[in-house]
Amino acid sequence: MLEMTKIRAERDEIITALRKRNIDVTEIIDAIIAKDQQWRSAKTSMESIASELNKMAKEIGEFFKSGKTAEAEAAKTKTADLKQEESQLKGQVDALENEITQLLYQIPNVPNALVVAGKNEEDNETVEVVGEPAVLHKNALPHWELTKKFDLIDFELGVKITGAGFPVYKGKGAKLQRALIQFFLDEAEKAGYEEFIVPHVVNEASAYGTGQLPDKEGQMYHMPVDDLYMIPTAEVPLTNIYRDVVLPDENFSIKMTGYTPCFRREAGSYGAHVRGLNRLHQFDKVEIVRIEHPKNTDRALTEMVNHVKGLLEKLGLHYRILRLCGGDTGFASAMTYDFEVFSAAQEKWLEVSSCSRFDTFQANRLKLRFKGSDKKNYLAHTLNGSALALPRIMASIMENYQTLDGIEIPEVLHKYTGFTRID
Repeated sequence: MLEMTKIRAERDEIITALRKRNIDVTEIIDAIIAKDQQWRSAKTSMESIASELNKMAKEIGEFFKSGKTAEAEAAKTKTADLKQEESQLKGQVDALENEITQLLYQIPNVPNALVVAGKNEEDNETVEVVGEPAVLHKNALPHWELTKKFDLIDFELGVKITGAGFPVYKGKGAKLQRALIQFFLDEAEKAGYEEFIVPHVVNEASAYGTGQLPDKEGQMYHMPVDDLYMIPTAEVPLTNIYRDVVLPDENFSIKMTGYTPCFRREAGSYGAHVRGLNRLHQFDKVEIVRIEHPKNTDRALTEMVNHVKGLLEKLGLHYRILRLCGGDTGFASAMTYDFEVFSAAQEKWLEVSSCSRFDTFQANRLKLRFKGSDKKNYLAHTLNGSALALPRIMASIMENYQTLDGIEIPEVLHKYTGFTRID
C-alpha cells in the first residue's frame, strides 16, 4: 500500500510512474488526497475538542472545590455537548480513514526506475541468458509422456482423487521431487536463510498484509466457514511473521526460507501451454523472504537473484533472466526478475522463479517498522523469491536430461535421490 505522505508529496511523480503499468490513477489519487484533507481537518477538530474537554474537566473540579456549583453545572452541560460533537467527529474520522484505506488498496505499487513501460510479457527485458539448449535425440518426449513412460507422475489419478491440476507423484518421481526440495532448503541454509515450517492456510489479515487481497481473491482457495485462505505461496505466512512488529534498531537483515505446497485456482487457464506440470492448482515450492533496511534493498535483491542463478547452474539448466515490464509486474511488486528455463523437448521457455522487491508497499500494510537512530519508526522493505518452484524444474530436468532409454539425474542431486538415473 502506498504511503499517504508520499502521495501528498509526490502526486505527479506517482501518477507518471504508474503509467508504466498502463493505468491512469489520477482520479483515484485526487480522491484520496481530497478525503485525506477532510480526514485531517476532522481529526484536528476532534483533537481540539479533546484538549478543550481536558481543560474543562480541571475547571469543573476547581468550581466544585470553590463552591461555584452553578458554574460547575454549566460547564458540565457544555462538556456533554462537546463530548457528543467529539463522538460525531470520531465517527467521521474513522469512516474517512476506512474510505482512504479502501481506495489505497486499489492502487498497485509504483514501478522502480529500472522498470520499462510495457503491456505484457512480450515487452519484458532480457537481462541475461546462460548456457545452451540441451541437444536431444530425435524421438525426445515432453515431460507428460516421460512421466507416463517411467511411471513417475499420475495425472489421471489426481483427477480421480481431486480434479485436474492435482497430480500424484509416484516412486522415483516422488523421490526426485523430495530431493529437489531438500536441495533447495540446504542451499538456502548455506546462504544464511533460517528455515520455518509455516501454516498452509492464512487469515484475511495476512492475505491483505502481503497484497493478495483485495487483488487476487479470485485466484485463492477460500474456506468461507472459517474465512481462511489456502496459501498461494509461502511468502504470505513467512512475511506475516513480522506483521505489527517494530524492529528495535536499524541493524537488521532478516532472511527466511520455507517449503510449502502452494494452492492457486488459476481460473481461466487451459490449453496445450498448461499441459502436464506447466500449470497446476497444487504445487511445491521453496521460498526465500527478506526484510531489509531500505538502504540494503538493492544489494539484497542482487543476492537473491545470484542465489537462484546458482541453483540453476548447479542443476545444469539453460536459463534466462527477464526484468518484467510495468504491465507484467505483479500488483505489489516494485520490480521483478523472472527466471525461465528452456525446455528443449517443448521448445519453449518455462518460468521457474520470480525475485521481487516490494519496498515499503507490503510493510505499510503489515505495519512492519524499525526504530531509527533518531528513535522514530520507519517502514522496512520486503523482498521475496522462488528458490525454487518445483513443477517446471521437474519438467525441465526430465525433458533436458532424457536419453534414449532413461533420464539422467543432475549430479548435485545424487546424494538426495539415492539413484543416478531413471530407467
